[in-house]
Amino acid sequence: MIRVVLFDLDGVIRHFDRDYTTGIELRHGLTPGSLEGIAFAKPLIEAVTTGRISRADWIRQVGDRAGSVQAADEWGVQPAALDVAVLELADKVRSLGLRTAVLTNGTDTIPAEVAAMGIAKRFDAIFNSADIGFTKPDVRAFRHVLDALDVGPGEILFTDDSASKLSGAASISMRTHLFEGVEGLRTRLIAEGVAV
Repeated sequence: MIRVVLFDLDGVIRHFDRDYTTGIELRHGLTPGSLEGIAFAKPLIEAVTTGRISRADWIRQVGDRAGSVQAADEWGVQPAALDVAVLELADKVRSLGLRTAVLTNGTDTIPAEVAAMGIAKRFDAIFNSADIGFTKPDVRAFRHVLDALDVGPGEILFTDDSASKLSGAASISMRTHLFEGVEGLRTRLIAEGVAV
Protein backbone atom coordinates (compact mmCIF):
# COMPACT_ATOMS: atom_id res chain seq x y z
CA MET A 1 0.00 0.00 0.00
CA ILE A 2 1.27 3.47 -0.87
CA ARG A 3 1.87 5.71 2.12
CA VAL A 4 3.75 8.53 0.36
CA VAL A 5 3.53 10.19 -3.05
CA LEU A 6 6.86 11.73 -3.99
CA PHE A 7 6.81 14.45 -6.65
CA ASP A 8 9.54 15.95 -8.79
CA LEU A 9 9.45 19.76 -8.77
CA ASP A 10 10.41 21.08 -12.22
CA GLY A 11 8.33 19.62 -15.03
CA VAL A 12 5.71 18.30 -12.60
CA ILE A 13 4.79 21.00 -10.08
CA ARG A 14 6.61 23.97 -11.65
CA HIS A 15 6.97 24.70 -15.35
CA PHE A 16 9.25 27.06 -17.27
CA ASP A 17 8.50 28.58 -20.69
CA ARG A 18 11.13 27.54 -23.25
CA ASP A 19 10.06 30.39 -25.54
CA TYR A 20 11.05 32.85 -22.82
CA THR A 21 14.58 31.45 -22.80
CA THR A 22 14.75 31.50 -26.60
CA GLY A 23 13.74 35.16 -26.55
CA ILE A 24 16.60 35.97 -24.19
CA GLU A 25 19.08 34.13 -26.38
CA LEU A 26 17.92 35.84 -29.57
CA ARG A 27 18.07 39.30 -27.95
CA HIS A 28 21.67 38.66 -26.92
CA GLY A 29 22.84 37.09 -30.18
CA LEU A 30 23.05 33.56 -28.80
CA THR A 31 22.01 30.36 -30.51
CA PRO A 32 18.66 29.10 -29.21
CA GLY A 33 19.26 26.33 -26.70
CA SER A 34 22.77 27.46 -25.87
CA LEU A 35 22.09 28.69 -22.32
CA GLU A 36 20.45 25.48 -21.17
CA GLY A 37 22.98 23.47 -23.14
CA ILE A 38 25.72 25.02 -21.02
CA ALA A 39 23.78 25.14 -17.75
CA PHE A 40 22.67 21.52 -17.78
CA ALA A 41 25.89 19.97 -19.06
CA LYS A 42 28.15 17.94 -16.81
CA PRO A 43 30.12 18.67 -14.70
CA LEU A 44 28.56 22.12 -14.14
CA ILE A 45 25.04 20.87 -13.43
CA GLU A 46 26.36 18.24 -11.02
CA ALA A 47 28.37 20.85 -9.12
CA VAL A 48 25.35 23.08 -8.48
CA THR A 49 22.79 20.34 -7.79
CA THR A 50 25.03 18.60 -5.25
CA GLY A 51 25.73 21.86 -3.41
CA ARG A 52 29.40 22.14 -4.37
CA ILE A 53 28.80 25.56 -5.94
CA SER A 54 26.05 28.12 -5.34
CA ARG A 55 23.32 28.99 -7.80
CA ALA A 56 24.89 32.44 -8.15
CA ASP A 57 28.22 30.85 -9.13
CA TRP A 58 26.40 28.56 -11.55
CA ILE A 59 24.65 31.47 -13.31
CA ARG A 60 27.93 33.38 -13.47
CA GLN A 61 29.72 30.43 -15.05
CA VAL A 62 26.91 29.94 -17.57
CA GLY A 63 27.24 33.60 -18.55
CA ASP A 64 31.02 33.36 -18.87
CA ARG A 65 30.81 30.26 -21.05
CA ALA A 66 28.01 31.68 -23.20
CA GLY A 67 29.85 34.97 -23.63
CA SER A 68 26.95 36.97 -22.20
CA VAL A 69 26.66 37.50 -18.45
CA GLN A 70 23.55 39.65 -19.00
CA ALA A 71 21.75 36.87 -20.90
CA ALA A 72 22.56 34.38 -18.15
CA ASP A 73 21.36 36.80 -15.48
CA GLU A 74 18.04 37.25 -17.30
CA TRP A 75 17.70 33.49 -17.75
CA GLY A 76 18.40 32.99 -14.06
CA VAL A 77 15.35 34.98 -13.00
CA GLN A 78 12.88 33.64 -15.54
CA PRO A 79 9.31 33.28 -14.30
CA ALA A 80 7.73 29.89 -13.68
CA ALA A 81 4.13 28.72 -13.52
CA LEU A 82 2.74 26.35 -10.91
CA ASP A 83 0.61 23.44 -12.08
CA VAL A 84 -2.51 24.09 -10.02
CA ALA A 85 -4.05 20.74 -10.98
CA VAL A 86 -1.02 18.85 -9.64
CA LEU A 87 -1.12 20.83 -6.40
CA GLU A 88 -4.82 20.08 -6.02
CA LEU A 89 -4.14 16.39 -6.60
CA ALA A 90 -1.40 16.49 -3.94
CA ASP A 91 -3.87 18.15 -1.56
CA LYS A 92 -6.40 15.38 -2.25
CA VAL A 93 -3.76 12.72 -1.58
CA ARG A 94 -3.01 14.31 1.82
CA SER A 95 -6.70 14.57 2.65
CA LEU A 96 -6.86 10.78 2.32
CA GLY A 97 -4.24 10.38 5.04
CA LEU A 98 -1.21 9.80 2.84
CA ARG A 99 1.91 11.94 2.97
CA THR A 100 3.29 13.95 0.07
CA ALA A 101 6.85 15.08 -0.53
CA VAL A 102 9.04 16.63 -3.19
CA LEU A 103 12.47 15.47 -4.36
CA THR A 104 14.22 17.91 -6.67
CA ASN A 105 17.63 18.11 -8.25
CA GLY A 106 17.91 21.68 -7.03
CA THR A 107 20.30 24.39 -5.95
CA ASP A 108 20.98 26.25 -2.72
CA THR A 109 18.10 28.65 -3.49
CA ILE A 110 15.34 26.01 -3.46
CA PRO A 111 14.17 26.91 0.08
CA ALA A 112 13.69 30.55 -0.97
CA GLU A 113 12.02 29.53 -4.23
CA VAL A 114 9.61 27.19 -2.41
CA ALA A 115 8.78 29.97 0.05
CA ALA A 116 8.16 32.42 -2.79
CA MET A 117 5.85 29.93 -4.51
CA GLY A 118 3.95 29.40 -1.27
CA ILE A 119 3.87 25.61 -1.59
CA ALA A 120 5.86 24.44 1.45
CA LYS A 121 2.78 23.81 3.60
CA ARG A 122 1.21 21.71 0.86
CA PHE A 123 3.83 18.97 1.28
CA ASP A 124 5.03 17.03 4.30
CA ALA A 125 8.67 17.30 3.24
CA ILE A 126 10.77 18.89 0.51
CA PHE A 127 14.07 17.21 -0.31
CA ASN A 128 16.71 19.09 -2.27
CA SER A 129 19.71 17.38 -3.85
CA ALA A 130 21.91 20.38 -3.01
CA ASP A 131 21.29 19.58 0.66
CA ILE A 132 21.44 15.79 0.30
CA GLY A 133 24.65 15.83 -1.77
CA PHE A 134 23.33 13.32 -4.32
CA THR A 135 21.09 13.83 -7.33
CA LYS A 136 18.41 11.71 -8.95
CA PRO A 137 18.80 9.02 -10.24
CA ASP A 138 21.52 8.17 -7.68
CA VAL A 139 19.97 5.61 -5.32
CA ARG A 140 21.56 7.45 -2.38
CA ALA A 141 19.16 10.36 -2.97
CA PHE A 142 16.19 8.00 -2.80
CA ARG A 143 17.54 6.16 0.25
CA HIS A 144 17.85 9.52 1.99
CA VAL A 145 14.14 10.13 1.36
CA LEU A 146 13.18 6.65 2.58
CA ASP A 147 15.18 7.09 5.77
CA ALA A 148 13.84 10.58 6.44
CA LEU A 149 10.23 9.48 5.94
CA ASP A 150 10.75 6.11 7.65
CA VAL A 151 9.03 4.11 4.92
CA GLY A 152 9.96 1.16 2.75
CA PRO A 153 10.53 1.51 -1.00
CA GLY A 154 7.27 -0.22 -1.87
CA GLU A 155 5.34 2.34 0.16
CA ILE A 156 6.29 5.29 -2.09
CA LEU A 157 5.10 6.24 -5.55
CA PHE A 158 7.63 8.56 -7.17
CA THR A 159 6.64 10.62 -10.20
CA ASP A 160 9.04 12.53 -12.45
CA ASP A 161 8.80 13.89 -15.98
CA SER A 162 12.21 12.39 -16.85
CA ALA A 163 12.38 8.64 -17.39
CA SER A 164 16.10 8.63 -16.59
CA LYS A 165 15.40 10.03 -13.11
CA LEU A 166 13.02 7.16 -12.36
CA SER A 167 15.68 4.50 -12.86
CA GLY A 168 17.35 4.91 -9.47
CA ALA A 169 14.02 4.71 -7.65
CA ALA A 170 12.95 1.65 -9.63
CA SER A 171 16.27 -0.09 -8.93
CA ILE A 172 15.49 -0.12 -5.20
CA SER A 173 11.89 -1.26 -5.77
CA MET A 174 10.14 2.09 -5.39
CA ARG A 175 6.97 2.42 -7.42
CA THR A 176 7.47 4.92 -10.24
CA HIS A 177 5.35 6.87 -12.69
CA LEU A 178 6.52 8.85 -15.71
CA PHE A 179 4.67 12.16 -15.41
CA GLU A 180 3.05 13.26 -18.67
CA GLY A 181 0.12 15.10 -17.15
CA VAL A 182 -2.03 15.19 -14.07
CA GLU A 183 -4.71 12.83 -15.41
CA GLY A 184 -2.17 10.10 -16.05
CA LEU A 185 -0.90 10.47 -12.51
CA ARG A 186 -4.45 10.38 -11.14
CA THR A 187 -5.14 7.18 -13.10
CA ARG A 188 -1.97 5.58 -11.72
CA LEU A 189 -2.88 6.54 -8.14
CA ILE A 190 -6.34 5.04 -8.54
CA ALA A 191 -4.77 1.85 -9.91
CA GLU A 192 -2.60 1.76 -6.77
CA GLY A 193 -5.70 1.96 -4.57
CA VAL A 194 -5.60 5.70 -3.81
CA ALA A 195 -9.15 7.01 -4.28
CA VAL A 196 -8.37 10.39 -5.82
